[in-house]
Amino acid sequence: MHKLNWDDLRFVLAVADTGSVNAAARLLAVNHATVLRRIASFEEACGGPVFERDRSGYRLRPNRAPVIEAARLAAQHVQSAEALMQDRQSITGQSLRITSTDTFCQTVLSWIHPALARRVLPDRVTYLSSNGHLDMARLHADIALRPAMSLPDDLVGRQVAVMEFAVYQGASSKDAATWLGLTGALERSGPAKWMARTLQPDDVSAGADSFCVLAEMLLKTNAKTILPCILGDTRPELLRVECDVPKMDVPVWLACHRDLAGSDRLNHLMDALEKLMQPHLGALGGDRSG
Repeated sequence: MHKLNWDDLRFVLAVADTGSVNAAARLLAVNHATVLRRIASFEEACGGPVFERDRSGYRLRPNRAPVIEAARLAAQHVQSAEALMQDRQSITGQSLRITSTDTFCQTVLSWIHPALARRVLPDRVTYLSSNGHLDMARLHADIALRPAMSLPDDLVGRQVAVMEFAVYQGASSKDAATWLGLTGALERSGPAKWMARTLQPDDVSAGADSFCVLAEMLLKTNAKTILPCILGDTRPELLRVECDVPKMDVPVWLACHRDLAGSDRLNHLMDALEKLMQPHLGALGGDRSG
C-alpha cells in the first residue's frame, strides 16, 4: 500500500460526482488517461477499488460511500488550509446537498430555508430539484426529501410527513372538461396511475412532467389536473374542485445512502429538516384550516 497523494482526491471526487471518466476529465481540464492514472493511484494507496465500471459509467462500490464522504471532508480541509496560506478567507463549511422534487423546492424547502441555513452553519445548503430519482450511490446528493410509497434498498431514513393530492383548475375556469396529464418521472405517481386507469386518451389535452408546470398551465387553459395540496392550496389563482378521485396519501421520506447513515453531519441536517417541517405538515396533508 502506497502513501496517499491528497491531490488524487480531486480526481476521485470528480468521477464520483459525474459518474464518468470523460466527464471528470472535462471538468478538471485534463485528459482521460490522467484521470485513470489518478484513480488507480488513489485505489492503490487505499488498498482496493473505489468504483465499479460498467456500461453506464463509474459507480461507487456499495461499501465505498464512506470513503467518498471522508474524501469530501478532506478536500474541504485542504481548501481551507490553502486559503489560510494565501491570506484568503478560510473555507470553514461545506456544501450539504438536498435533492427533492420541484414541488418541495418551491414550497416547503423555500419556506424553511432561512432557518435551516442558520442551523447548519458554517455549512451551506444546496438544493437539487429533480422529479426523477438521483443515483444516491454516486453521491450526487447527501440527503433526499421525497414522496414515495417506500424507500429503495440503498437508502435508509424516516417518514416525516404525508402528502395529499386533490383536483384543481384555474379559479376563472368554467366547468373544465379536459385534463392535463402527468408525464415523464410523474408517470410513476399515484395520480398518474389513477388517470391511466380512469381517463380516456381524448380526455387529456396536454401534459407535463412537473406539478409546478402543470399549476402554471391551469392558469391558461380550461382544464383540470391533480396537484399536491401543498402546491394547489397555496396558489390563490387555483381552485380545488370536488371530483370522483380517491384519496391519495403518499408518505414523505428523509433519507440518505445506507452506508452514510452514521454520519453526524447528515443526521444533524435530517433532524433540523424534520423539526422545521413540523408547522407545514397540515398543509402537506391537505388541511386548509390553517
